[in-house]
Amino acid sequence: MSNIEKNEVTNGERVFRVFNILFFIVFTLLCIYPFYYLIINTISANDLSANGAINWLPKHIQFENYVQVFKLDGLGLAALVSVGRTVIGTALTVFASAFMGFMFTREKMWKRKFWYRFVIITMYFNAGLIPMFITMKNLGLTNSFWVYVLPGIVAPFNIILVKTYIESLPRSLEEAAELDGASTWQVFWQIILPSCTPILATVAIFSAVGQWNSFQDTLIYITDQKLYSLQYLLYQYINQASSLAAMVKNSGGGLNSVAAVATAQTPTSIRMTVSIVVVLPIMFIYPMFQRYFTKGIMLGAVKG
Repeated sequence: MSNIEKNEVTNGERVFRVFNILFFIVFTLLCIYPFYYLIINTISANDLSANGAINWLPKHIQFENYVQVFKLDGLGLAALVSVGRTVIGTALTVFASAFMGFMFTREKMWKRKFWYRFVIITMYFNAGLIPMFITMKNLGLTNSFWVYVLPGIVAPFNIILVKTYIESLPRSLEEAAELDGASTWQVFWQIILPSCTPILATVAIFSAVGQWNSFQDTLIYITDQKLYSLQYLLYQYINQASSLAAMVKNSGGGLNSVAAVATAQTPTSIRMTVSIVVVLPIMFIYPMFQRYFTKGIMLGAVKG
C-alpha cells in the first residue's frame, strides 16, 4: 500500500514539474519577446518595420539605425550623466541603507525607536510636487547633478530590508567583536557589512534600476541641457520621433537607391532604436546581481 501511495505521489510530482517547467518557459518567452521584437525591428529594413512586416525574424539586416542614433546631439553626454547618477546614487544609497539599517538594530542608539519610526513614516506621507520643487530650489539643487543623487540616499524600504536581514544574523558576531574592543564603526565595517552581501546586492539592484530609468526628476528640476539624463533624452526623442527622422534623413543627402530607402530613418525606427540603446545596459548589469537577489530579498523580508 505504501509503495502504491509513493508511486502516486511521485507521478503527481512529475506532472507538476512538467506543467511548472512548461508554464515558466511560456512565461519567459512572453517576457523576452517584446525586447526581441524591438531588436529585430531595429536591424531590419526600416520601410518593412514601419509597415509592421517584421514580427518573428529580421529581414534585410542593417545597422544604420544605431549609427544614426549615436550621432544624435547630446546622446553621449546624457549617457555620461545617467551612468554617473546610477553609480554614485547606487553606492551612496547602499551605504546609507546598510549603516542606518545597522544602527536601528543597536539598542544603545539614542532614541532608536523614535528615529526609526521617523524614517519609516515618510513612506506613507508625501508633501507633493510643488513643496518638493520649492525645497529643492531653496537648497540650490535645481539645475544641479546632485538633485539626482541626494534625495534618494535615504530609502525607507531599503532600510527595512537591511535592518531585518541584520536582525537575522547571529548576535554573537557583534558581541564577540565588542568583547575584543571593537567600536561601533569597526563592528559595522568589519563584521556586519561583509555579512550583508546578499541584501546589499538586492538594494543595489533596486537603486540602480530606479536611477537608470528615472526621467521625471530631469523634467521637473533640470533646464540645463548639459544635465539631461539618457532616459529624459529618450522621452524627448520619442515625442519628437517624426521630426528627428526627417532631420536624420535630410542630413544624408540625396537618397534614391533601394538600400537608401530601406535604411532611411522613420519615427518607428527612432523610437525602437533609442529604446534599445537605453534598455540594454541595465539588462547586462542585472544578471551580475541575480545570484544574490533571491536570497537577499527572502532573508531581508522575513526575520529568521
